[in-house]
Amino acid sequence: MTGDATPQEIEVKLPAADLEAVRARLHREGGELERERHDESNDLYDDSQGGIAAAGCALRVRRVPGRTILTFKGPGRFEQGVKTREERETDVADPTELGAILERLGFRRTFRYEKRREEWRFAECAVALDETPIGDFVEIEGDPSAIRRAVTALELDFASAIPYSYARLYAMKRRDDSSLPRDMVWGAEPAAPSRRIAGDRPRE
Repeated sequence: MTGDATPQEIEVKLPAADLEAVRARLHREGGELERERHDESNDLYDDSQGGIAAAGCALRVRRVPGRTILTFKGPGRFEQGVKTREERETDVADPTELGAILERLGFRRTFRYEKRREEWRFAECAVALDETPIGDFVEIEGDPSAIRRAVTALELDFASAIPYSYARLYAMKRRDDSSLPRDMVWGAEPAAPSRRIAGDRPRE
């Protein structure tokens, strides 16, 4: 980005029935592995009124080995399978202090989701292979035309593109299965039926 241009996240999220097959195609087609498979923990924050989610935005703290990132995402638009939204990120030196600062500012953690991610560079795009508690996905980020070329080369189905965040996907799963835990984390105990209340869903 140059000048005052707003940084944009342009990506497509696709369900993956076989991540190993996608990985094999990345190898075959000349993809470069940028980061080995690793664990991620993501916390979403909102104000007491849920104003951030209501505006279609997200305030996220992501923890990966050796790094913590604070991210703001603006409202997204979904056009021809591609999702575009403002995205601003900065590294954080002390995640504990960051959490305390957010709380002092009136924000609270509303949802946690975990995944295992493997990162590739392919066809002028960033490609992420994601394993989550609710299934496997491929995220491809780049210029829209490059994204389409990458999807085709990896033999994925562009028509299956998902416009939703992981938080929204999990909320939809929880509406269908109230025994799922509140957060989308590995190895969590099922929620007790008495904890399920109307309108109980994570903020995005």
